[in-house]
Amino acid sequence: MKTIAAFLGYMFLLAFNAQAFEIIEVKSKAGLTAWLVEDKTIPLIAMTFAFDGGSTSDPANKEGTAHFITGLMDEGAGELDGASFQGKRDALGIRISFSAASDKFYGSLQTLSQNRFEAFSLLKMALTAPRFPEDAIERMRQQFIVSAQSAEQDPQTIAYREAISVVLPNHVYTRPIRGTTQSLGAVSRDDILAARKMLFTTKGLKISVVGDITSDELAVTLDRIFGDLPNTMPPPPAPDTNVVATSVTKIIEREMPQSVIVFAGPGIKHDDPDFFPAFLMSHILGSGSSSWLGEEIREKRGLTYGINYNLMPLNHAGLYFGNFSTVNSKAGEAMKAIRDMIRRMATEGPTQEDLDHAKTYLTGSYALRFDSTENIADVLLSQQVLNRSIDFVKKRNSLIEAVTLEQVKEQAKRLLDPDKLVVVAVGKPEGLK
Repeated sequence: MKTIAAFLGYMFLLAFNAQAFEIIEVKSKAGLTAWLVEDKTIPLIAMTFAFDGGSTSDPANKEGTAHFITGLMDEGAGELDGASFQGKRDALGIRISFSAASDKFYGSLQTLSQNRFEAFSLLKMALTAPRFPEDAIERMRQQFIVSAQSAEQDPQTIAYREAISVVLPNHVYTRPIRGTTQSLGAVSRDDILAARKMLFTTKGLKISVVGDITSDELAVTLDRIFGDLPNTMPPPPAPDTNVVATSVTKIIEREMPQSVIVFAGPGIKHDDPDFFPAFLMSHILGSGSSSWLGEEIREKRGLTYGINYNLMPLNHAGLYFGNFSTVNSKAGEAMKAIRDMIRRMATEGPTQEDLDHAKTYLTGSYALRFDSTENIADVLLSQQVLNRSIDFVKKRNSLIEAVTLEQVKEQAKRLLDPDKLVVVAVGKPEGLK
């Protein structure tokens, strides 16, 4: 079934790129709204959706509650126990999945259009009548705790968590989305039921659909799947916060031949009017092997196999995060070179040639995001979540092309300060103070 779906997805991409597609806003009788790209050329339907609220609404000391829900949504719903639900889903080649992020709780469905009614029925049951049996909760708890134990020993995770706790002190964004070994042990079935009730509301719900379904059919489907959910207020959003700009270096010693290093500072949010100039500047400086940092640290000096330094725009905070690994003896040299490149970008800025190359790459590679019905639905949903207009997908490349070199240089001066970086190294780094 996966092979068939992959082939049909490829065929969709060919058809999708061969015509000017239209994104339609569909409204149901109950007032639900979705963005739709209709295509009848292949028998696939992909739906993605997002509820307001995520891990930031987890109870204190019970981090991972929202994530807990994601593992239980197929463990029985309505009249079906877990085995029956999963068996019916798998027999029809239906894919239903859920994930928790900081500010959103996401869900998705993919199905052959001939199985749409069974797929929509399963999704509705999962959303409106999940069973959350105690035995499944305990089984998921053990799996999640094992994953949390692994994460708590992972150098990259250790460095990231320490860095974000410095730049966003005491903010809910510093709490681990998937919980900790201790917090997962404290989550009860009542906590899970309360979180589901709070999260699964149609107020603020965003939905995108791509494939073999008409707007009229979708309007009816929206009410069928989501119409029985309450229209109550979602969890309150996380508070807006400013990222701490400071110079801190922390070393967490581990007996490792290499050091994993994370460095961070203030960034910019998606809704900032200067986001696209900052985005282009960030790409030139730290995205991929052809970036300034990639060329200097990886290609010229051979200090790492890979490095990046990218904007990390959250809903209520804008950050800049980078990471790389290097042999312990070269850690100090690598960080000095990184600071030098950041300083050069802040004071001189990129060249017109740098900017032209970045624009060519970012506009040319954009079409690669539309390589399957599922990915197209994801792109549409991401734009809804960011409160962008329905025509943003078509305008996006022109917004990038319109950015001037002077605008990029202004954002480099605004955002970059090599003397105010939070640096966290896990290992035995030499040359870092």
